[in-house]
Order: sequence, then C-alpha cells, then structure tokens
Amino acid sequence: MILDDLPTTIFGGGGAAVSGGAKAAPKVDPRVDGEGSLQVQLDPDVRIGKAKVFAVYGKGGIGKSTTSSNLSVAFSKLGQRVLQIGCDPKHDSTFTLTKCLVPTVIDVMESVDFHPEELRLDDFVYEGTNGVMCVEAGGPPAGTGCGGYVVGQTVKLLKQHHLLDDTDVVVFDVLGDVVCGGFAAPLQHADRALIVTANDFDSIFAMNRIATAILAKAKNYKVRIGGVIANRSEHTDQIDRFNEAVGLKTMAHLPNLDVIRRSRLKKATLFEMDPSPDVELAQEQYLQLAAALLAGTDPLSVNPMKDRDLFDFLGFD
Repeated sequence: MILDDLPTTIFGGGGAAVSGGAKAAPKVDPRVDGEGSLQVQLDPDVRIGKAKVFAVYGKGGIGKSTTSSNLSVAFSKLGQRVLQIGCDPKHDSTFTLTKCLVPTVIDVMESVDFHPEELRLDDFVYEGTNGVMCVEAGGPPAGTGCGGYVVGQTVKLLKQHHLLDDTDVVVFDVLGDVVCGGFAAPLQHADRALIVTANDFDSIFAMNRIATAILAKAKNYKVRIGGVIANRSEHTDQIDRFNEAVGLKTMAHLPNLDVIRRSRLKKATLFEMDPSPDVELAQEQYLQLAAALLAGTDPLSVNPMKDRDLFDFLGFD
C-alpha cells in the first residue's frame, strides 16, 4: 500500500513536534478513508460548523488563487461574511485581497515554539478587500511533513479562536493538481468542490484526476462535486466534450482577459479595477457564480475516465 498521508514527521528539523513533545503517528484505518492507500481520518472535533465551505482545485498555474479571491469578494458583495484559506506553501492565495504576502499559520506557530495558546487572532488572520478575512495555512518544509496536517491545524486554530462562529462562507484555495491525501484534506471540510480548468489537454487531464480524488473523499465525507470554472479560455469545446462524457457541468466561464492579468500585477481583485466592459463581464461571472453556490447546487454524478481512455478521448480528429 502507498502511505501517502501519514504526517509522522512534523514541522521543523530534528523531529520537533507541534505540541512541543514527542508525538506518535496518527492511527489510520485503510478501510475507512481512501482506496488503495492509508488516509488520516478527520478529527470529529475539528469541524468548521455552520458555514458553507467550498474547495477550489485545478492544475498548477490555472488561476485558482485569482478565482478564489474574486469569488470571495463576490460572496462578500452578496452580504456574506467570508474567510479565505490559502493551502499552498508559497502562501500567495490572498495577496490580491491583502496587498501583501501575509505570514502563514506555520510561520506564526513556529514563532511561539508551536504553543498555539500564545497566539492572538490577529497574528494569523488578516482583513482584506471588502472585509474578506484571509488566512494562509502555509506548509511544512519540503520533504518533511504533510500538507493535510497543516490544514487540520489551521482549522483547529480558527475554531479555538471562534473565528468560524461568525463566518458564513469559507473558501479553500488548494495547491495545484496534487491529489494525495494531504492536499485532499480540505475536501473533508467542504460542502462543494469546484474545479478550475482551461480548454487544453493538461488542464482537463488534471480535472479528471481531481474529480477522482473528490469522489474518493465523498465516500466518507459530505463533499460533492459542484462544477467547473472555465478559465483563461476563449473557447470551451474540449471542456464541453469532456463534461458531457463524464457528467460535469460548467458554472462560470472567464475568457483570457488581459484585465485579469493586470489585476494580479496591481495586487487587486477585479472588483477594484477601473470600470470597463471586460471588468464588468468578469465581475458578473463571479457574482453569478457566488449567487448560484449560495442558492445551493445539486451534486453532480460524475464518472471520471481512466488515464488512457482520457488520452484517447481528448483532442481533435
């Protein structure tokens, strides 16, 4: 079996444990969560609660952080109290909201020698555009820990400080197209998972594998596939073919607009850019998406393809 989600090594060198002392490896049960691998189970006491939770996935570089940040602002424009959690060691999910790279939860935990009781809420939570609250989970040093453990500790810390008590919507922005148990951990908290893709082979290939990961988590958690966000694509013919074949649905379409690129350079969301037809088009897509997600979406019944079948399926004759 593949041991792909066993955070037996915690953050920091020399085997330092988060609690300040030695910590045994979590107990796992291969029959409970995951197929063909051992998965760490979600602590039943570490649940987000009443907020609607969305996890955004997609191929690396596809625009998940741009999508997440603009979606978060759209939720806030609709009157929701929003929390965005970046789940990437490079901690750049929220910089268009906060105008800076904020310290990660792991950074601040390390600064107090991993004694979370010494932290204040404003040590790791930052207010961004239109009141969106921003947290960067960060990640363990390369090769030494598990991203799923980081996500779990972040949610635990937020609950201890009661931030989630006053939150209506949580948006997880998750690292690339890595589908190991660790980076699938936000799916244990989410109601709906959204997949960002483009109209190309690599993006759709990643989308297929992400859908498979979501279905694996859906066996034991409430998460279901919400839909697809077509990004950086003038056309969606290949996405449409794939969606029809496997049972997915496109919920929003963002063309390859230069204003989106410029908004990133300005460290701004699209809702802060000067008015123009392209800006208004993008804003409307995000507002419509946020409204649809708040209204509730039926879970999609998806049947992903095997890799070789997908390879044969994609492309033109």
